[in-house]
Amino acid sequence: MHEYQIGKAEKDAEYKLLNRAFDDLFPICRSITGLGIESSLNYFKNLMPLTIEQVKSGTTVFDWVTPASWLFKRARLWGPKGNLICDTEVNNLHVINYSEPVDREIDFADLRPHLYSIPHLPDAIPYVTSYYKRTWGFCLAHNILKSLPQGKYKVRIESSFDDEGGVPFGQCSLAGQSKKEILLTSYLCHPSMANNELSGPLVLLGLYNRIKHWPKRRFTYRFLLNPETIGSLCYLYKYGDALKENLEAGLILTCLGGPKSKLRYKKSKRNDSLFDKLVSGASNEEWDFIDFTPLSGSDERQFCAPGFNLPMGQASRNSYGEYEGYHNSLDTKEYMSIDSLIRSIDEIEKLLIKAEYGTKVINLCPYGEPQLGKRGLYPTMNSYQHTQGSSDNALDSRQELNSILTILSEATGDVDMLDIAEKIGIDLVHLMPIIDKLEGHQLIQFNSSRVL
Repeated sequence: MHEYQIGKAEKDAEYKLLNRAFDDLFPICRSITGLGIESSLNYFKNLMPLTIEQVKSGTTVFDWVTPASWLFKRARLWGPKGNLICDTEVNNLHVINYSEPVDREIDFADLRPHLYSIPHLPDAIPYVTSYYKRTWGFCLAHNILKSLPQGKYKVRIESSFDDEGGVPFGQCSLAGQSKKEILLTSYLCHPSMANNELSGPLVLLGLYNRIKHWPKRRFTYRFLLNPETIGSLCYLYKYGDALKENLEAGLILTCLGGPKSKLRYKKSKRNDSLFDKLVSGASNEEWDFIDFTPLSGSDERQFCAPGFNLPMGQASRNSYGEYEGYHNSLDTKEYMSIDSLIRSIDEIEKLLIKAEYGTKVINLCPYGEPQLGKRGLYPTMNSYQHTQGSSDNALDSRQELNSILTILSEATGDVDMLDIAEKIGIDLVHLMPIIDKLEGHQLIQFNSSRVL
């Protein structure tokens, strides 16, 4: 498996796919329900075999009640001279997400409490929502807001609410050698923002296409797209028990574009998942990491809530609150870049491959040392001169033989290969060819490879 690499032609095709998907998806006015997220999920369904489900509006989901679907068409604001100030067909951030319908004239004094801007970013249009309390409003650049005169304004927000709607999500899986799962998930509910919205789903799509072509998979890989918070709660409402039984580890994918050189991993609350150990291990130099916190973040807060306490971490690059375009119109494709997404796909795929090799392993020939020589795993000569290396080049070095013997000794079924690698003092990546040999000779088996 470690020999699998994506070629240049595949990389070029990947770039074109992600670039086209971004351009198609960016203009859509998404929310946690409604036509925007439904059409976006259907777009991804054409690229990966998602099964799309819906939890009906008005359903009690733990401590939440799923909202009515927001059916939005267009929002416009005209000034006293008939000039068009805000229009969601120009930028769909101009309307407060989930605004109720309005069609009337209004004095500026009454309009002003319904206008939102960012004073310290005077050219940016903010992203504002009000999912669970009915209101309405417009978002605009602070420079525009400051220039608005007194007078009568015309407000028209074309929207409605459907109590027969619901919260949608889509999922699919790639079967592995066992039912033990790796869950990769992102949210798909924000309107036109690049890094904060489309980077996660596009990286998810890229990972699906990469993993689909792996020669083998020890784990089963599940891919999930949902609206943030309420969508993950709806998914847990329906599938939480299955995750408790089968989930080995998972990643929330968010804010994976931007210029930072290293990805950042947020640990699970449990702090003991396979990804937690891989990223925070002493040999890791490819990722930054932080501890779990419920005070900020994304859907890991739901998956790691005490009633579930699932082994879900989070992967990001330029994360929320760390760049000036967070939750506003400065979050563009140019800031995010498709190249950054592909770098994120590359690094997360490396982590997933390490996870394939890093899980618990068992010796299938545990009654004494197995005869390595007949399998070509032991030097055929045994003398003092040969104690530091192989006499017939059957092995690269004595260190490889020592690694084999240590793996076989430690593989009791309840120890991670990652821990064995640390005991040997060799990075897991460098042990992969040796692990492949032992597995090929049916001397070891990963717990994740056991068909349940």
